[in-house]
Amino acid sequence: MVFGMATTKITITLDDSQLQEIRSLIAAGQAANVSAFVKHAVGVALLDAAGWQEMLQEALRETGGSLTRRERDWADGVLTAPNTKPATRKKKVA
Repeated sequence: MVFGMATTKITITLDDSQLQEIRSLIAAGQAANVSAFVKHAVGVALLDAAGWQEMLQEALRETGGSLTRRERDWADGVLTAPNTKPATRKKKVA
């Protein structure tokens, strides 16, 4: 642990197969422990999300601004996992 860095202990739920894979990496010396692996994975995911957000903002600047309702619905359909439903948006009443 780096001194001066605040940390919080949390509980997460993983699929058994995910935990087994993490433990295999630890046994192979590719990760120090489960906590270190998850901390690293979260850091990578946060950087990835920030990169995608920046790419989206740049694309929107280059193409004229925010998505229309139709474009957002299309993107939700493409990006939503097959077994999940996108969040519903309330329609504006005139």
